Amino acid sequence: MSTGKINVSVENIFPLIKKFLYSDHEIFLRELVSNATDATLKLKHLTSIGDANVEYGNPMIEVKIDKEGKKLHIIDQGLGMTAEEVEKYINQVAFSGAEEFLEKYKDSAKDAGIIGHFGLGFYSAFMVAEKVEIITKSYKDDPAAHWTCDGSPEFTLEPHDKTERGTEIILHIAEDSVEFLEEFKIRELLTKYNKFMPIPIKFGTKKEALPKPEDAPEDYKTEYKEVDNIINNPNPAWTKQPVDLTDEDYKNFYRELYPMQFEEPLFNIHLNVDYPFNLTGILYFPKMSSDLQLQKDKIQLYQNQVYVTDNVEGIVPEFLVMLKGVIDSPDIPLNVSRSYLQADGNVKKISNYITRKVADKLKSLFNENREDFEKKWNDIKIVLEYGMLSEPKFYEKAGDFVLYPTVEDKYYTLAELKEAITANQTDKNGKLVVLYASNKDAQHSYIDIAKEKGYEVVLLDSPIVSHLIQKLETDNENLTFTRVDSDHIDKLIQKEDTQISKLSEEEQTNLKTVLEEIVPKTNYSVQLEPMDSSAAPFMITQPEFMRRMKEMSQTGGGGMFGMGNFPEMYNLVVNTNSDLATTILNTEDKSAQESLVKQALDLAKISQGLLKGEELTAFVKRSFDLIK
Repeated sequence: MSTGKINVSVENIFPLIKKFLYSDHEIFLRELVSNATDATLKLKHLTSIGDANVEYGNPMIEVKIDKEGKKLHIIDQGLGMTAEEVEKYINQVAFSGAEEFLEKYKDSAKDAGIIGHFGLGFYSAFMVAEKVEIITKSYKDDPAAHWTCDGSPEFTLEPHDKTERGTEIILHIAEDSVEFLEEFKIRELLTKYNKFMPIPIKFGTKKEALPKPEDAPEDYKTEYKEVDNIINNPNPAWTKQPVDLTDEDYKNFYRELYPMQFEEPLFNIHLNVDYPFNLTGILYFPKMSSDLQLQKDKIQLYQNQVYVTDNVEGIVPEFLVMLKGVIDSPDIPLNVSRSYLQADGNVKKISNYITRKVADKLKSLFNENREDFEKKWNDIKIVLEYGMLSEPKFYEKAGDFVLYPTVEDKYYTLAELKEAITANQTDKNGKLVVLYASNKDAQHSYIDIAKEKGYEVVLLDSPIVSHLIQKLETDNENLTFTRVDSDHIDKLIQKEDTQISKLSEEEQTNLKTVLEEIVPKTNYSVQLEPMDSSAAPFMITQPEFMRRMKEMSQTGGGGMFGMGNFPEMYNLVVNTNSDLATTILNTEDKSAQESLVKQALDLAKISQGLLKGEELTAFVKRSFDLIK
């Protein structure tokens, strides 16, 4: 037996490790199981190239709780270590790294964490254990070794009679960490961090029903046998080739990732790249709601099948963080605590690759089955529209598959839409006007008027539409988007022929004076327009520019000094060729004239969904009085 001091001059390195390694003590299990996996995979490699003259077999990792003895065991059948290797790797390399790190970052280490960077995973054990033992036998013919350390710089190293290859780590759990002797807690941690580790992990046993014998009597009772409880899936879908997976495999894997999710994903994208970096993964498009308060943090990041984090911002472009799934890359640069990404050129490359891959997949889905893609459009559009605004590389490709549905459920790409409306919706200045509605029901009467003219009306109802159309207008010369209720139809798409007003200049001036005395100035600007005599006499519109800026400032951006707080301003457009305009002008009784204007204004408000509360009650009462 030999005793010694770990090669370290900072006497209080263990308290520092306990305090600084992680705020989150639970990761010790992830680190120790990861080390066991590494040791097993290294053995697999050595046997496959003929460097280790042993049988690889079917090794597993076992995690065992000894509640009475207050011990937790992590056992592997991997490479194992000789006494010299324990001396080197446990006592020298890792510790000199830890000391150097703590010396350098004593003040900031608290937030940084150290594990992962220096191969210090093993020392995370001291966050929960007052004493740690390693019993290990190398695949070489050397005798087994037994290392013990009680959290001070002293250790003992002696021979052991272990005969099987591999390493057993025994944690004597400290009083303040007894939660890690609870079965449910260890199962929870193994499921969280090690669910897809590439080596089977045994945690206890479970009962499995034996098949019923063919000649079983009627009162046969099912017999059970005890089998190993393997808590992980060592070969998850993302580690396989897409050609080897069916649609059902992808759906089953989705259920495995999200057991509490009852809706099926719409489709998936399998990522698989080995140059200029390694990355595999599967992203799923779930059904999206139209609000922007979407659940993020649903994509899980792995490094060689070890769970790292579900905070994938930076790796996955921002517009895709609303998706679900898994990304696994050994090349993702993590800081020493494995939990946070480091800003790095590689990360941007990975993000660009994912953007490109998603765009290519969407294009192929669109080309292969457009009808199916159109059916799914409303469930995915918010992500794609956000992508067009936030990722230039996505925007470049989006023209091939982003759709613009009409109020009658026809779906156009932008190029198709332009072609369809050029003949009828080009104004006298050569501008192509895309009419759109944001709410089919609320803007129904305006849509109807547009349809009577033979115009197409596109339905754009996402909360970020105002930002999107601003971008499309900037990038497409002579294209303008106008909401169908932002002016009367002849003004929306101005053609050469202008209507002549039945009222003289003087009559129009008098009518405007009457209206402005009755219509509230704070919310309405009165406009007189000669229109077809069959058109609505009063119409309320909201100027496109003002409304759009207000919407943009409410959903972030748009500048305009916080226009979100501006009062709503509308135009009251009065048709001077309507019979009602003439009647109002010729009514000499002021009170009757006022009633006419208020009634007409309220009717116009109803068509815009603006009549509410007290005003609606008064309108209903007044209307009943009129039909007594």
